[in-house]
Amino acid sequence: MTRLGDSIDSIAYSWMVYMLTGSELLMGTIFAFNFLPGLLFSLITGTFVDRWSKKLVLALTYLGRGSMVTITAILYGLGMLEVWHLFLVTFINSTLECFSRPAEMSVVPRLLPKDKLLMGNSFSTSINRSAELIGLSLAGALIAVIGIAGTILIDAAIFMIGALIVSFMPNPEAGERDLEVIAEASNTETAIKPSVLADIKEALAFVKTHSLLMITTVLAMINNFCLAPLNVLQPVYVRETLGAGPGGMSILGTALLIGMISSGLWIGRHGKRFRKSTLIMSGSVLLALGYFALGIPGQLPAFRVEVAAASMFIVGFAVSVLNAPISTYLMEVTPKHMLGRIGALMTVLCTAAIPVGGLLTGIVAEHQSPPVLFMIMGVIMVLPVFFLIRKASFRAI
Repeated sequence: MTRLGDSIDSIAYSWMVYMLTGSELLMGTIFAFNFLPGLLFSLITGTFVDRWSKKLVLALTYLGRGSMVTITAILYGLGMLEVWHLFLVTFINSTLECFSRPAEMSVVPRLLPKDKLLMGNSFSTSINRSAELIGLSLAGALIAVIGIAGTILIDAAIFMIGALIVSFMPNPEAGERDLEVIAEASNTETAIKPSVLADIKEALAFVKTHSLLMITTVLAMINNFCLAPLNVLQPVYVRETLGAGPGGMSILGTALLIGMISSGLWIGRHGKRFRKSTLIMSGSVLLALGYFALGIPGQLPAFRVEVAAASMFIVGFAVSVLNAPISTYLMEVTPKHMLGRIGALMTVLCTAAIPVGGLLTGIVAEHQSPPVLFMIMGVIMVLPVFFLIRKASFRAI
C-alpha cells in the first residue's frame, strides 16, 4: 500500500520542487542529498533491524514518513515552505527508509521457501508496481483538481493507513523468537549479544566470501549513477523537451510501471528457465537501449510523449529483469539472521554512486539538454556487459 503513496508522492514532490526552485542545480543537489542518510546510517540501521522486530520497525517508519509528508503539505499549502525545509524533510524521510528497506527485505525469505524466492520476488514486484501504477495514473489528475498540497496529504494518509495495517499483521518472526529464547536459556554464551561493530564486521566478512555479490553490486552502482539524469531532470524533460505538464510525468511513470509489471509477471512464469546471469545481462542491455531511446523525442516534430512513453516501458521492463535475479541471489546466499545487515550494506554500496550522479547532473544540466545526457548514459550502461560476459564465475549464477 505504501507503494501507492510513493508513486503519488514522486509526481507531486518532484513537481513541487521544480515549481518552488526552478533550478536544475538545486534539484540535483536535493536529489543527491536524499541518499546521504543511506550512506551514513544504513550499516548501523541494518544491524539494529536484525535485532528488532521487523513488524514494529515497519509500522513506526511508515508512521514517521506519513507525519513528515503531512508537515510538508501544510507548509506548502500555507505558502511557508522554503528550500531548507525540503532538505530537512528529505533527510528525515531518507533516514526512516534506512530502517524500513532492510526490514522489508528481511521479511520476504521468512515467508517463502528458497525455491520460490524468484517467483515470489517477481510477483511481489508486479503487485507493488500495480499499486504504483494506480498512484501515477491518479497523481496528475489529483494535482489538477486539489493541488499539490492536497495530493501530498493523500500520500500522507496512505502511509498512516499502511502503518495501521502492518500493526495488525501476524509476526513473521514469532517462531524464530521462541527458538532464540530456548537457545539462550540452554547456552549462557549466546546470551551475550555481540556489539554493533562486531555485527558489521561479520557482514563485511560475509560479503568478502561472496565475490559475485560484489560483481552485481558494482553493476548496480554503474546503473544508478547513469540513471541520475533521468531521476533528477524528469520534470525538466517533460516540460521543456516533451512540452507537457504533470500529466506528462504521470504518463511516463505509468509506462515505466507497466513495463515493470509486465516483466515481473514474465519472470514469475518463465524466469526459472534462465540463469540469473543471463537475466541480469539481458536486463542491462534493455535498460541501456530504453534509456538511449529517451533522447529521440527531442528530435521529433510530433508524438514526443508517445515515443518517450514507449522508451520508459522498455526501461521499466529492464529494471525488473535486472532487480529480481539480483535480489533473489542475495536472499538465497544470505543467512536470515544477517539479511538486515547484508541488505543494508549492499544498499550503501549500490547507492554510493547516486549522489555523485545527482550532483554531476545538476552541474552538467546547466550546459547540456536532458535528451543528450540520456543518450550518453545509455551508452555507458551497456559497457559493463562486455566485462560480465567474459567472466565464467558470473555466467555460472
